Amino acid sequence: MDFEITAEQKRLRNHCLELAADFATRSAQHDREASHPVENYNQLRQAGFLHLTIPREFGGSGHSFLTHTIAYEALGGGCPSTALAFNMHASVVMPILESDEVTAEAKQRIADLVVRQGKMIGGNFSEPSHTGLVGIRPLKVTARPVDGGYRITGRKMFASMIEAADYVMVLVYPESATSPTAGMLALIPPDAEGRRVIANWDTLGMRATRSDSLVLQDCWVPETSVIYRSDDMTRFRREGLNWFWGSYTAVYLGLAGAAYDELRRVVANRTPDGFTQSLAWHPDVRRHIAELSVDLEAARLITYRSAWLRDQQGPSPEATAAMYRAKYMVGHATSRITRVALTLGGAHGIFKGSRLEQLFRDGALAEIQPPPSDFCLWNIGLHELDLDPAASLPPLRPV
Repeated sequence: MDFEITAEQKRLRNHCLELAADFATRSAQHDREASHPVENYNQLRQAGFLHLTIPREFGGSGHSFLTHTIAYEALGGGCPSTALAFNMHASVVMPILESDEVTAEAKQRIADLVVRQGKMIGGNFSEPSHTGLVGIRPLKVTARPVDGGYRITGRKMFASMIEAADYVMVLVYPESATSPTAGMLALIPPDAEGRRVIANWDTLGMRATRSDSLVLQDCWVPETSVIYRSDDMTRFRREGLNWFWGSYTAVYLGLAGAAYDELRRVVANRTPDGFTQSLAWHPDVRRHIAELSVDLEAARLITYRSAWLRDQQGPSPEATAAMYRAKYMVGHATSRITRVALTLGGAHGIFKGSRLEQLFRDGALAEIQPPPSDFCLWNIGLHELDLDPAASLPPLRPV
């Protein structure tokens, strides 16, 4: 395998690092206020990130999943919330454009909105009882057919950047469906009748993603807003996993790298009273830094390889297992790096406004954000032992 990234990927990464440095100057304020980093989103819009990975046949830049991974690792090191939320756009647009279950007309409609009209599309699949991506439990937000469209009713959760996006793509259950794995994706604009947002995103970390709750009460959408419908979304969910959640792994990798870099800066510039050398010279500090460097590099290589494998093989079992490994490894590494960084940074680092304190809180979500670490290991184990998931016992007794 060639571990060298291309000149074009290097240029994009450098551009992302420049953007990230600017985003970092406002990150603490947006975190403190839990406010939408709209100015950051606007910069990413202007820089062409809305269509970064949209295929050239639709007028996009046509970059690969690996290139997306490299870019969002760099962006995640500036303002993690900005990178995580803005990535939501690609995480819902790209599965639509890559799926052979979606009509050519629907794909063109999405491409026109993004490429020609510059619209930013958020996604909202989760509900209070589940993420909506696993497909084990049926959706509770329903769509009732009416003349010219649908009436959608129910509550969704974790709607990142919902009040900053031009549309939100919502996963709902058609009332006429009979299969528990059925589903429908519909675009809902901010001014849709019956749509409202509950601003309840007051969380430990990733506060500026503003992943509030969306309430739809007999919300009317026209037939043209429906992008995809299926009586069984299992294959669509499985084949889009690299975008649905695999694309977030790179953001947490960038966060871990930012914490590591900040820790190195802190220990290199802090010299205790009565000593002539900085904390960097302390043998325990050096040992911790060395261990963290191994964790970070291992996480990066696993993540890059998983993205490369997905580009080469598509949604193969091997590529899917690689993405689960990457998510698990990055979650574990991020938790450890941010925790150790906060510890070695000392008491000065625990105050609000400290870069290490914020990255510690943001990093705490790495192992929790779907798929959580235990779920990653569950899937990796099935793959490595060549077991059929359908034949495995459920972890909890069903109703």
